[in-house]
Amino acid sequence: MVKKAASKKIVLASDPFGVSLKSAIKEHLLGKGYEVIDLGTDSIEHFVPYFEISAKAARAVQSGVAERAIIFCGSGMGMALTANKFKGIYCGLCESEFTAEMCRIVNNCNVLAMGAKVITEQRAKNAVDLWLNTEFGQGMDTTTKKLLKEGVDELAKIEAENFK
Repeated sequence: MVKKAASKKIVLASDPFGVSLKSAIKEHLLGKGYEVIDLGTDSIEHFVPYFEISAKAARAVQSGVAERAIIFCGSGMGMALTANKFKGIYCGLCESEFTAEMCRIVNNCNVLAMGAKVITEQRAKNAVDLWLNTEFGQGMDTTTKKLLKEGVDELAKIEAENFK
């Protein structure tokens, strides 16, 4: 089965703790022909709170600037929590290649959060490649795909009830 690559436009954003990993992933993506929209921050001296920069990335995906975003901080948790407060944003916390792939296969995540103090640069590059080249339900049988779709639909219902 040939994997279909995601859109070639990706939003990246980080707080100061994620700058180094964001820079490595940006270079990696540019080398693979992706258009990168870097929302900052670019320096550990330029303090931007995780909730501010994560919100900026979530809004960029919400508005259609790009289909997906990758956000970075020390642990990835604060960025993920913030992003998931936005309607239509499904952000998964990624600590390995496995979690990156499952974010797409099971949860159809459109945003990936990574912690620069949690994942190595090489594992992050591998995880990003998997996340970008994995489709929702990929490799699952018809029954399982149907169950996964029902799960994502249920999340959308919960979102509609709670994001008013």
